[in-house]
Amino acid sequence: MLLIAGLGNPGPKYAGHRHNVGFRVIDRIAQRHAFGPWRGKFQSETAEGRLPTSSGETVKTLLIKPQTFMNHSGRAIGEAMTFYKIAPSEVVVFYDELDLAPGRLRMKTGGGAAGHNGVRSIIAEAHPDVRRARIGIGHPGDKSLVHSYVLSDFAKADASWIEPLADACAEAITFLASGEDERYQTEVMRLAPAPKGDPRNSNAAPEDTR
Repeated sequence: MLLIAGLGNPGPKYAGHRHNVGFRVIDRIAQRHAFGPWRGKFQSETAEGRLPTSSGETVKTLLIKPQTFMNHSGRAIGEAMTFYKIAPSEVVVFYDELDLAPGRLRMKTGGGAAGHNGVRSIIAEAHPDVRRARIGIGHPGDKSLVHSYVLSDFAKADASWIEPLADACAEAITFLASGEDERYQTEVMRLAPAPKGDPRNSNAAPEDTR
């Protein structure tokens, strides 16, 4: 079984926040690939379905949106991994990344939390070596502004890339389901090229390819 998680905070007041971009992508995957209804399980909203692979077969997949709030995301993901005996190589987590320019998607496996509390929780309460789909949201330019920045709605200028990127993440899913993370990253960026520079300001952090 493949487990694909998106990170965010539960409730309508958080829905448009930059920190909830993981939820947004998971919703788009569920819609595009006709997953079953959302149900409460593993302290999460979960939906089951099947995704196509490069071999022409399909893989059973569990989508989850932890409802534990961001700082305890790993608790929910860890419960699901333990219950289904899912290896970290079969877990993909979508989340916001300050150290990538807006609209960039970069895949990686393992590594540190880079200041992201949701990832820190996954490392501690699930497994450090899950696959990560990092969605660039840019940086506000000053560390003191980060908290309010991630817990604010996307700017109007971001509309030009956020919806196309979510669509591309769902459309290219065959490569992700097949474990072809580099091909997935390339195809997502082909389908939804990132804007050149930061459309909101000139303070985006330089791209981090860790």
